[in-house]
Amino acid sequence: MADSAPRPSSSVKLVLLGEAAVGKSSLVLRFVNNDFQENKEPTIGAAFLTQKCNLPTRTIKFEIWDTAGQERFASLAPMYYRNAQAALVVYDLTKPTSLIKAKHWVAELQRQASPGIVIALVGNKLDLTNASAAAAGGSSEDEDEESGGAAGGDGGDESGDARKISTDEAKTYAEEESLLFFETSAKTGHNVSEVFTAIANAIPETSLKSTRGPGASNAVSRGGDEQRVNLTGPRGDASKDSCAC
Repeated sequence: MADSAPRPSSSVKLVLLGEAAVGKSSLVLRFVNNDFQENKEPTIGAAFLTQKCNLPTRTIKFEIWDTAGQERFASLAPMYYRNAQAALVVYDLTKPTSLIKAKHWVAELQRQASPGIVIALVGNKLDLTNASAAAAGGSSEDEDEESGGAAGGDGGDESGDARKISTDEAKTYAEEESLLFFETSAKTGHNVSEVFTAIANAIPETSLKSTRGPGASNAVSRGGDEQRVNLTGPRGDASKDSCAC
């Protein structure tokens, strides 16, 4: 009987932050369209996308702001994470400097974003490591930003392990900062849906009830000349108890 009742539905504003070329747009594209593009165009400012995540007791509609990682766009970030209930902070497993930048973004969110924001630390490009669930021949997940750094540059072993950041190092940091933690591959899809499902489950009910989308609408109206790309379209399989991607 309980199953016949409609699930409550809530909008959640989510922002992606991280250094250029870590695979932020590739993660979003995999989540929203279950797709991967080897060479993506640079994101200018931010891209806006939506996707639903169906949980057993409720439906979460993610309103996703995928921010550009290039340094010249860093000053725009507060406009996108303002009033966000969730954030994905992404780094590249093959590039140590990207974790340093990720820690910077985590600190900024903790200092300036909404007090109850749910933050997930995500190490991407797992397909380039020996830990990959499905070995992916060494080609990189080119991010939406500057193509010059797309392959994780310093980690280009042809058949070896390109990992430069250990799971333990990042996981310990995530635990210290009370962050969700995942290692993903946008290329193979490994753990991508799980990240968004975990975030959806972690959003407090009280936060959901007070949110209907005006916060995200504000961000849209102030978006200025940023690129706004809605990659959503008709999608089947929206009834399962997981993110629909």
